[in-house]
Amino acid sequence: MPSQYNEQALEALIEKHLTGISSEEIKQNNTVIDQVNESQAFYSSGKGYYIGSPYDFDKTYALDTIRFWDFLEKTQSKELEKLKTSSDWKLKILERFDRKVKKDGILKVLKKGLDVDNANLILFYEAPSASSAQSTIENFKANQFSVTRQIRYSKINAGEEIDMVLFMNGIPFCTIELKNPWTGQTAASQGINQYRNTRDYNQTLLQFGRCLVHFAVDTDEVYMTTKLEGKNTTFLPFNKGNNFGKGNPINPNRYKTSYLWEDIFRKEKIANIIQHFMLLEGKEKESLNKKFYIFPRYHQLDVVDKLIADVNKNGLGETYLIQHSAGSGKSHSITWLSFRLIEVEAQNGNPMFDSVIVVTDRRVLDKQLRDNIKSFSDVKNIIAPAYSASDLKEALEGGKRIIITTIQKFPHILKDIEEMGDKHFAIIIDEAHSSHGGQAADKMNQVLGNIELNEDGEVDSQDLINKAMEARKMRKNACYFAFTATPKESTLERFGTKKEDGKFVPFHLYSMKQAIEEGFILDVLSNYTTYRSYYQLQKSIEDNPEFNTKKAQRKLKSFVESDPRTIKAKAKIMLDHFVQHVYDKKLLDGKAKGMIVTQSIESAIRYYQTLKEFLKEKGNPFKIIIAFSGIKRVDGVEYSEAIINGFPENETKDQFKDNEYRLLIVANKYLTGFDQPKLTTMYVDKKLQGVLCVQALSRLNRSAPKLGKKTENLFVLDFFNDSADIKLSFDPFYTATSLSGATDVNVLHDLKETLDDSGIYEWHDIEEFNTKFFRGVSADELSPIIDEAAERFNIGLDLNEELKADLKIKAKHFIKVYGQLAAIISFEEIKWEKLFWFLKFLVPKMVVKKQESDLLDELLDSVDLSTYGIERVRLNEVLSLDKEESTLDPANSNPRGAHDGDDRAELDVIVKNFNERWFSNWDATPEDKRQLFYTFTDKVINHPDYEAKYLNNNDEYTKQLAYKKIFDEVALSMRKFQIEFAKQLTDEHFKQDMLTSTQRFLDRH
Repeated sequence: MPSQYNEQALEALIEKHLTGISSEEIKQNNTVIDQVNESQAFYSSGKGYYIGSPYDFDKTYALDTIRFWDFLEKTQSKELEKLKTSSDWKLKILERFDRKVKKDGILKVLKKGLDVDNANLILFYEAPSASSAQSTIENFKANQFSVTRQIRYSKINAGEEIDMVLFMNGIPFCTIELKNPWTGQTAASQGINQYRNTRDYNQTLLQFGRCLVHFAVDTDEVYMTTKLEGKNTTFLPFNKGNNFGKGNPINPNRYKTSYLWEDIFRKEKIANIIQHFMLLEGKEKESLNKKFYIFPRYHQLDVVDKLIADVNKNGLGETYLIQHSAGSGKSHSITWLSFRLIEVEAQNGNPMFDSVIVVTDRRVLDKQLRDNIKSFSDVKNIIAPAYSASDLKEALEGGKRIIITTIQKFPHILKDIEEMGDKHFAIIIDEAHSSHGGQAADKMNQVLGNIELNEDGEVDSQDLINKAMEARKMRKNACYFAFTATPKESTLERFGTKKEDGKFVPFHLYSMKQAIEEGFILDVLSNYTTYRSYYQLQKSIEDNPEFNTKKAQRKLKSFVESDPRTIKAKAKIMLDHFVQHVYDKKLLDGKAKGMIVTQSIESAIRYYQTLKEFLKEKGNPFKIIIAFSGIKRVDGVEYSEAIINGFPENETKDQFKDNEYRLLIVANKYLTGFDQPKLTTMYVDKKLQGVLCVQALSRLNRSAPKLGKKTENLFVLDFFNDSADIKLSFDPFYTATSLSGATDVNVLHDLKETLDDSGIYEWHDIEEFNTKFFRGVSADELSPIIDEAAERFNIGLDLNEELKADLKIKAKHFIKVYGQLAAIISFEEIKWEKLFWFLKFLVPKMVVKKQESDLLDELLDSVDLSTYGIERVRLNEVLSLDKEESTLDPANSNPRGAHDGDDRAELDVIVKNFNERWFSNWDATPEDKRQLFYTFTDKVINHPDYEAKYLNNNDEYTKQLAYKKIFDEVALSMRKFQIEFAKQLTDEHFKQDMLTSTQRFLDRH
């Protein structure tokens, strides 16, 4: 007989796996279901499920009545005896059950049981823990799991069937519609369509709250929903992921989806999901039909279970890196992990962790944890928020089981747990909001020393976490769980799992690629347009000083891009695009918003002012808003976010939600951790690379199904970056990120040797400093030791500036590399530790003159912006990311030299190269353009009015009028034979720049 490959064959396979026999085999053997269920041999040969009969299904109460009454009689006969005094005792139980499920939902009834008169009926015995009593183990075994095929559930349409229903003690917890791609039917299409359009969700079985979850399943994919609402039903994928994307990997021995019945449907797993994962979401006072269940997605269930298993196996002192993309549901994953961790038991049966500390800036997590405590714990007062150092210490000492605090408090956490060596902690670090500014950043710097801040005074979260860990040895009385979508090299090395080949990899991965393909976030690179700016820079000095070419090019580009004329040109393009393609088209029901990302706070303010003027000209169709930290002086006027917007800074996010505000202008603020699903468009006028690039552009990727937000609605217009560079930034985080190896610690030997030989200090200086420092003497006793070494470096050794710069860089690099490695290297080198502390105090006093920087500032006075143009280079480009796993190299252990890559060139060459690179709106060669300039000035000199009315004119006002008249006449004469030049002259911006440049040239001729 050939292989059977239809839906019935798939049903039979699942049924047999769960029960040990299929209905087809029962029929073939001329036996009946009751005989099979009574046979312990059959029951134990499967996964502990009974075979149910569709004839035992009660459509009114949606129960398998045989299993329901059998479970109660065998486990709680004494409680039933209390009710049997009444002749209608069964009806009384069924009616009470029906009312409670309609009011509270089946999840609560399963967890809390059913009170009927003076009897308390338990409807589900929870799974035991490692230290549970034997009675708990036996009770769990008494649960009766069953599977029934082809259930006719409708009281209206007698022939309507559900393929499979799984029951627990006669109560349905899962329905399944099965499809088989080999017969042209798939779960994603026909399976979901069947639930949405041909299954009556008003019938008892399919009403919300009667079942925990509904699956559409085929041999390749699984989809789920917890609430059937006809055509409005939302299904989510419940797949493992394949090649970092959607779907499931090939199973060499089974169907791709066999994990569903082989793993997820195990009795222990279902109990685990009910006890530790499933949640009822909605406002407390709302009726049940306005709420919804949350059933974990596959990766959420997988990561929590694997973390708990590893903690049980390896105990304290471990670190875990969880690389989960935006859209992965990290808030729920962290919530579930927190509650599971407080239940983990040590070998003596006591809790392994005294407290679980959740380090996050998501206030939603605080509320989520508090709300969910009702679902997961009978003890309510176990969660404590700790938003100050004193609250944190009090909560730790008071033994609160779950403590929620902010990332700014992370350094204090490390200090406190170090002082509580007899207690054990689990620390969950949520890096969703990746920057912190203002006073918080100042305080963190006081605790941790120098942390790099951006212009908004913000510090990156990963840098903060790693810096705090550097400051203290990794404590063995804690486990660390770090969640991030974009791990840096140092984060991988500190929290990642080290493989046998030396690579560091995440403990668990849910990739950006999978999140995009599964529809949880949108692809921000699907519609990417780049503009390139072209400049003509006119040198305005006679001499030709030398400059470092690369640094000069960067300075020149920044100089031009921040010029008000440049900003005005780009602002017009941005606003015209937004009005035409977003505002006028009423994208997202007229609620779509855009973000403008600028180079600096000053640029952001100038953009705001320019756009306000343009909007006024258009009749102010909508409002704009700006966000930045602190106070900024521009053109002699002090500005703050609150002053410009007209409302307090802490209201900016909420104000931007309103429909009247459509554009948000930022420099650094809100590039990370800012979730506004209505954002569809981004205008970029800032260098973006690496982690910041991914985080910034990902502001657009939040899905908004209710507004109909789709990938094709997204648009990025980039004035600054090349599409290839953007792709390069996204590639490492699109799939999996790993680190090729550990940082080379031997460089510390080399750095120490160089510094020891420099003569800046003697080793007895370091010994004396460390002795006093760790004895806790006052700072004024330490100062002379540092001052003496600083004096040698700055003056006494008569070092030239290049050598000073080189030594200071090596000292700073020693601090950085040792700081990164101190917490994780497997051996202890006491001399490195002592030198580290000595250099931390010495480096700030090592003075190196920044001559190159001063010269580069002079460069900006040496050139003038004479023309500016913008050309669209890439239009609506789809950036295809690398589908392979990305491997990062460890942080470079070798310090750069003071003048590495020093490439000097004269000003003429810099200007020439810059123009050739950025100014190509003429087809002429650079020499032709240069010759045109000289031809023009020669004609001005030969003009009959030049000498009398301009050159020898002492009246500045009439002199300027004369030059403008001469310029216009010469320009008119050249139009006749220079067509490209004539086109340029129609642009008033170009014409004015040409007039100014030629006049300056002639004045110095």
